[in-house]
Amino acid sequence: MIKGISYWAFAPETDGSPCDITKAMRRAKTLGFDAIELTIDNGGRLSLSTTQKEAEAIRQAADEIGIALKTVCSGIAWECSPTHPDAAVRAQAVKNAKKMIQIASWLGAETLLYIPGMVSAPFVADFIPQPYDAVDARARKALRQILPLAEKCGVRLGVENVWNRYLLTPLEMRDFIDSFDSPFVGSYFDVANIMLYGHPEHWIKILGRRIFAVHIKDFKVEVGNLNGFVDILTGDVYYPAVMQMFKKTGYKGAFTAEVFASPKRDMPAIAIQALKKIEEM
Repeated sequence: MIKGISYWAFAPETDGSPCDITKAMRRAKTLGFDAIELTIDNGGRLSLSTTQKEAEAIRQAADEIGIALKTVCSGIAWECSPTHPDAAVRAQAVKNAKKMIQIASWLGAETLLYIPGMVSAPFVADFIPQPYDAVDARARKALRQILPLAEKCGVRLGVENVWNRYLLTPLEMRDFIDSFDSPFVGSYFDVANIMLYGHPEHWIKILGRRIFAVHIKDFKVEVGNLNGFVDILTGDVYYPAVMQMFKKTGYKGAFTAEVFASPKRDMPAIAIQALKKIEEM
């Protein structure tokens, strides 16, 4: 089992700036993680302005530390969505995605988490819900625009199941992925995000080989909103069934704990203990 941790799990520096990436990589390695998922953020250590030289220096540091950079994540598409009603915003979202592909390639990452767009999202304020069919058409157009670069760079696009009120069933997600007929379009499967409207083991069975990467976290269904996300193994995800299905489908990629820094709790240390327990299931 390749145990990964999100960069977002590491606390900021004392001056409030994002955690130094090399520092985060060293800590992850010391704790026993095999991989760290770096994130591209506005104002982050990695951003859309990151240069090839800067990214390759991070890659070299990771190699020296002995930790893998298998996946890259970003939430910038929530602010600049490829399915936004404004065509100018959509065009910028495509440019952003292309830059993220380049950064992921410079880092040597295999998979870039890709948010395909949204009908609406509970955490995007003042966004007017978009017609589902319009979102679908825009999402497909945008992905077709960025796919050639992904194929050229050798970076796989993992479409995430996320709270975007779009691609809400495993059959729909499967057919969306298959419509591009490319080995560079697949699923970035988030185990806990599914819990609001389904069962992860059902999705894993149907998506099968299409799953490029996995986010591990947990969720209490009865809460039913963002407050429902809880520590791994303390929610309603039935991990024995989830892991059994991953074994059946032959998944060999990283299992990345997507947890977030806390001022009072050592989230990376908590996450590695949970992943070790999951590994034994």
